[in-house]
Amino acid sequence: MSHEELLADRLREAGYAAKHVERATGGVVAIAGLVTLQDDSRLFAKTLLGPDLDIFPVESAGLSELRDPGGANTPDVLFASPQLLVLERMQPRRDDENFWEQLAHMVASLHMSTVSDRFGWHRDGWLGRLRQDNTWETDGHVFFAERRVLRWLPEPLVEAAFDREERRALERLCAALPELVPPQPPCLTHGDLWQENIVATGDGAPVLIDPAVSYSWPEADLSMLWCSPRASASERFFAAYQDIAGLQEGWQERMPLLHLRELLSIIAHDDDDWGAAEAVRKIIAPFRRGGGTAQGASGVPV
Repeated sequence: MSHEELLADRLREAGYAAKHVERATGGVVAIAGLVTLQDDSRLFAKTLLGPDLDIFPVESAGLSELRDPGGANTPDVLFASPQLLVLERMQPRRDDENFWEQLAHMVASLHMSTVSDRFGWHRDGWLGRLRQDNTWETDGHVFFAERRVLRWLPEPLVEAAFDREERRALERLCAALPELVPPQPPCLTHGDLWQENIVATGDGAPVLIDPAVSYSWPEADLSMLWCSPRASASERFFAAYQDIAGLQEGWQERMPLLHLRELLSIIAHDDDDWGAAEAVRKIIAPFRRGGGTAQGASGVPV
């Protein structure tokens, strides 16, 4: 059975009569398709191979949270189960400065309107096909160290990628986080904010999809977009965001450090085709022993 046939079967079981399913590209976890129903209405759907997990119910809850209380544009969730997610169909985004400025307004509003006193979320989530630990924590440096960096070290492919000294360097970096990242209150974050998870409504307004939500540092969201492949017009996003929400001094230098979670996740998913392991080694190099006085990723002696 082809993936398109499998998706059509699962749609039929959920009460959707698919006339045509066009395989959608870009995802690395789910089988996704652009679906035309028998009545010619259109939607987006995706399913999973393998055992039932709660990836889609968590994704549905994350989309709802980004919309309310976050105020962000997200697709309507039409159906969600461990086997199937059906969403309102969106359109490709425009890569012009006006679009990216609109996105900056939406993301800045999301961050500014959801300031909290705790890091985490009321349930664990997913980053790709691996669990995201969202256990509540009041200390942002502890949260980022334990839930977003050190959490990946036991993963088999991460263990294989780094030797003992490199792992110790990651641990030393985490211990130095209070010197490297200034205190920031947690806010609701998308959690996987790179350009492939940004689409548009029919009239061109930005829409967020595929979240890995938690209450975290706003700069963590920015690091995902800053460090991942993106359109040149996206530079307007950062300028507009800074005008609206403000950013603390040195934020650009902190972006690679805050991107560590994503780099380690790429390795753990056996998707190290972007040079993730070498990028990690570059970030942790100042924390290796034997190189003189170590300095952190922001130039802070440790």
